[in-house]
This record gives sequence, C-alpha cells and structure tokens, in this order.
Amino acid sequence: MKKRKTAITISLFAACLLVWLPLLLMAAAVLMPEDELYWRYLSPLGLGQDRVRAAFLPSYPSLDSLLELLVRSPGFFIMFWNSCIQVFPMLLGQLAVAAPAAWAFAKFQFPGKRQLFGAYAVLMVLPFQVTQVSDYLVLDKLGILNSHFALILPGIWSTLPVYIMTKSFETISKALVEAAYLDGAGELYTFFHIGVPLGYPGIATALMLSFVDRWNALEQPVTFLKDRTLWPVSLYLPDIARDKASVAFAAALITCFLPVLTYLNCQEELEQGVAASGVKQ
Repeated sequence: MKKRKTAITISLFAACLLVWLPLLLMAAAVLMPEDELYWRYLSPLGLGQDRVRAAFLPSYPSLDSLLELLVRSPGFFIMFWNSCIQVFPMLLGQLAVAAPAAWAFAKFQFPGKRQLFGAYAVLMVLPFQVTQVSDYLVLDKLGILNSHFALILPGIWSTLPVYIMTKSFETISKALVEAAYLDGAGELYTFFHIGVPLGYPGIATALMLSFVDRWNALEQPVTFLKDRTLWPVSLYLPDIARDKASVAFAAALITCFLPVLTYLNCQEELEQGVAASGVKQ
C-alpha cells in the first residue's frame, strides 16, 4: 500500500513539474544576460543545427532585461494599463448583468426558459471567428470601434458567466429560498442576502475565467482596435519578441503575475464553482 502511494505521489509530482517547467525556464531566462540567452536558446533556434541548452539557473545573473522593460520601455506600461481599463470594467459589467440573469434562470419559471438557456449554451461554445464579422458590424454601427468600449461591451454580455453562475445558484436549497419569502423577504433581498453569498463560488469562478480569457485575448484587440496606443499587454509580447527576446521573457513573466495571483487567491472558490457547474439536479 505504501509503495502504491509513493508511486502515485511521484507520478503526480512529475506531472506538476511538467506543468511548471515552462514557467521555471522563463523565470531563469529573465535573469540571463543577452549573450547567454542567445547561446542557450536563440542561436540553436536561428541556426537549426546547434542544441538548446536549457537551464533553471543563469550562469551570470543579470537584471538588465527587467530594467529595460520597467525603466526604459514606457510602451509596456501603457499597454498594461490598457488591459486593466478593458478588463476590470468588463468584469464589473458581467457581475451586474450575468448574476441577476443566472438567478432568474435558476429560481424562476417562465415560458421559453429551457430554449433560451439552450441558446445561451450554444453561444457559449461558439468560437470568436464565427461571430467576428457580426460583432464588427454591430460595433461599427454603434460607433465604438477603435475604443476601449469595443472590448468592454461585448465582454459584458458574454454567456459563459451566466451558465456557470446558473449552475451554482441551482445548488441553493429551494426550501431556504421559500423560507425567506415566507419571512417577508423580497426578490432583491433574497438575491443579495441568500443568492449572492451562497452562490459566491460560482460567481468567483465565472469572473476569474473571464478575467483570464480577456487578459490573454489576441484576436479581439487586433480586430476591433486599429490604434496601437489602445492595444492591451497581450499584444506587446508578439511585437517585442522579434527584437529583444530577453525583454520578451521579462514581459511574459510580469504579465502572468495577475492571473497567477488571482488563481492563488481564488483556488478554493474555483474548485467549488467548477464542481457546482457539474452537479446534475
């Protein structure tokens, strides 16, 4: 029995190491001077004959890439704040729109409910390429192309948060909600004092998944934003990697901080929300 547990532990550790391996190599590359980085990675990739010499520790640690990015690259900060301006208002809009809609799907009965929720599920799985042209035409008609609102408004009406929050609200006991009604609680009071606290794992899961998706978005900004000064930080990495790979590694490391910190602070809610979305009533 102990040997089996040891084997399982080693297997899980190896699997985790494979997941963390790219991040560890990226963190090491940030501290490498440009010549060592070229010798270890870029020269083999450029010549196609030499071998990659990956390392978890640099031979001669250097902070030049971080200084170049944080001190001498104002474009990075502009695009970083563009991402914040585009993502966080969208999350607030999703919270204001998706949470009440999900509560209605979970606790109310109305004609066409199943069909409407089915349409939400279909829209949830459609890739961006399918609705790209129609989205462009609508945004152009509204006159908000090439602005932050071109990314904020479509994200607010995303169907994925509604689906996840609905599954979370469905796990709330019907008897508890009916007891609140018998005590004289109105719809808004029941929603804010029972639905939101008990459905918090689903709400947090939906917002976290939306945050990661929009923080890493590439196609939407390229399609809807022609002014490069409005581009988010996700478009900074492909552009700079052509010239300065060391700075690109540093930018990638800093860019992933917010998603990683978000996950570390919401890991328990994420697990509960995913589990709730898979519960069959």
